[in-house]
Amino acid sequence: MKINNTELVVAKGNIACVRADAVVSFVDNKPVKSGSAICDKVRNPHIKYIIYAAAMKKGLNTDEVIIRSAVNNSLQLAKRLRLKSIAFPALSCSRNGFPVKATAKIMAQEVLRHAKYDKSSLKKISFVLYDKPTYDIFNKIVVSYLEYIQYKLSQGPFITVDIIIKLKNGVVLIERSNPPFGWAIPGGFVDYGETLEHCARREAKEETGLDIYDLKQMHTYSQPRRDPRFHTVTTVFTAKAKGRPRAGDDAQNIKVVALKDISKLKLAFDHNDVFKDYKKLRRGE
Repeated sequence: MKINNTELVVAKGNIACVRADAVVSFVDNKPVKSGSAICDKVRNPHIKYIIYAAAMKKGLNTDEVIIRSAVNNSLQLAKRLRLKSIAFPALSCSRNGFPVKATAKIMAQEVLRHAKYDKSSLKKISFVLYDKPTYDIFNKIVVSYLEYIQYKLSQGPFITVDIIIKLKNGVVLIERSNPPFGWAIPGGFVDYGETLEHCARREAKEETGLDIYDLKQMHTYSQPRRDPRFHTVTTVFTAKAKGRPRAGDDAQNIKVVALKDISKLKLAFDHNDVFKDYKKLRRGE
């Protein structure tokens, strides 16, 4: 299967015989911190580097944090070296009692995060498992898990924010230039790795030109049909601002509207319901 431009392979075999820019060796006897990774350049027609990933502590113990860090640091090392391919074995779970199923899922999560979001140079990431029972577990879990993440979760619901920005004469509304049309509370989609609060400040600046302050969460709306395009879950914030708003991004118009006049406008999404709740909140209900 492929994740962006990176091919993911689960294979049964001896990792020592694999052709790859780097082969990962999980070790517990290198003088490096648990979870870290170092590499040696080797003279081998099949591989360029061996990456030593310290996936265990002294006494052959390991845990989720160590495994996750060892995989991530190996991938980051491959990225710094601008490698095109890397091969991972499974941890020797029989030595430390850590479940093979958990190892497979943790490694799959780190590979997905790297390939999908980290602008990886890697074109191929392989899991090479020596024995059949471990291969069977990895093949089943890694493929099914990543397919679920890629295809099932990518369908949504999507996370958004909306910001009721209070100025002296009313609240800021934008007129959308893209469907669904109508007047709307400024807002947008949360980026990967972004907090709701950061997104609210960013979207407010992009759509209105205003720097907001006194940001507070009001309520989260999750009705599946609140957005006619697809299922979105939005957290509505209230905030204050000073200055004159100006339209940006996908807004074709912008204005400050008194609360008593909002019902006269055609609002997009479920923003009529949002303002009903906002008015109740102001009345202390």
